[in-house]
Amino acid sequence: MNDFTLPLSGLSPVSGKAVVAKFDGGLLSSDGGVLLLREIEQRLRVAERLAGCIRDPRDPDLVTHTLADIIRFRLLMIGAGYEDGNDASALRGDPMFKMAQGLAPSERELASQSTISRFENLPDARALLRMGRAMADLYCESFHRVPERITLDIDDTFDAVHGGQQLRLFNAHHDEYGFQPIVVFDGSGRFVSAMLRPAKRPSGKEAERFLRRLLRSIRANWPRTKILLRADSHYCTPETIDFCRANGLDFIFGVAPTTTLRSHILGLEAKTKAVFEAAPSAGKARRYKEFLDGAQSWSRVERIIARTEAGPDGVDTRFVVTNLEARNARRLYEDVYCRRGQAENHIKSWKTHLCADRTSCMKATANQLRLFLHAGAYWIMWGLRMAAPKRSSWRTAQFDTLRLRLVKIAARVVEMKTAIKIHLPTSCPDRQFLRIALARIPRLAT
Repeated sequence: MNDFTLPLSGLSPVSGKAVVAKFDGGLLSSDGGVLLLREIEQRLRVAERLAGCIRDPRDPDLVTHTLADIIRFRLLMIGAGYEDGNDASALRGDPMFKMAQGLAPSERELASQSTISRFENLPDARALLRMGRAMADLYCESFHRVPERITLDIDDTFDAVHGGQQLRLFNAHHDEYGFQPIVVFDGSGRFVSAMLRPAKRPSGKEAERFLRRLLRSIRANWPRTKILLRADSHYCTPETIDFCRANGLDFIFGVAPTTTLRSHILGLEAKTKAVFEAAPSAGKARRYKEFLDGAQSWSRVERIIARTEAGPDGVDTRFVVTNLEARNARRLYEDVYCRRGQAENHIKSWKTHLCADRTSCMKATANQLRLFLHAGAYWIMWGLRMAAPKRSSWRTAQFDTLRLRLVKIAARVVEMKTAIKIHLPTSCPDRQFLRIALARIPRLAT
């Protein structure tokens, strides 16, 4: 029922008194922290960057919601936990979301679900390529100074779909239809790029084309910065290795074990197993070896590092290939290659906490746009985390924790002639951090 004056039924009495609850509070919001996200978005200019990549075919005299306004509303919705465009129907009149768009609570409502849906189907392939470059520019401008060296973690992740979407493909490993987008983060958790693609292992040529576009965008900002590419065996192909060498990139990739590679470490496996069996209480035994070898399809032999580990479950051996010149094989494997596992946590934040897997549009271009929108929301939440002091526990908080503690705050809005007052809960447990974060946001790069 739509009658706001009707009380909620079924509430038990408290201290012998009846409890009467009604939806008649007026200008109240459960997302008081959205204004904090707004300040970060204004600093990073995510919405303006993405909107500048799209040609707006609408008559300027008839436009109510600009593309930047639509994108910003969508980014803030995702950051606040409203990942579906349908949620706009309920949030377009929310006073806090209006203020986050620069509107007073009494002014016009925000974009509707239908407006958002039309926007998501607007960009073409060229506009999406420009967005990819804009995301790379945002990444580069997030640094206070040009870094001497960066590490880019490349990975792909499965995204299940349920419908007849373009580019969907059945994946036997996951036993369902879906996409398998390529996602790139840097070593410190900054989002770099994402590309929608079918749910299959990327070929060497496909990965090389993606890396070429990405490198061109980064080199336009940083022509001399050294770049290390880090990835699993999906990206250990002749095309990607030759591309790295031709463009002066460092790389360290996982290598799928083969009979030829295993022939180099049969003796090492036997010794490692003997060490463990001699002192099983000391824990797993781990040994390393490096040698030169390569697949027949490779243009030259490469430096291979083998890690052999013996434990109660037997012997396990992993291989990586690299052109890094550091001599210590253990450090290269444990301190350089294994740290790529952190990228999986970044993907988890992007997919689980920001629902980047909501790729339910029929058109592939619309789903690629959604990847960029959720990437923009990732940047806003990353900015919120970076607004915390370096030694604060907030620096390692997950995005859903940040949302629950800092965004989902009750607020009462009072609009007056010359001011808009926001009344937040006196008992808010994180009010001190809100003050600190607002004071530190101007220090964000860009």
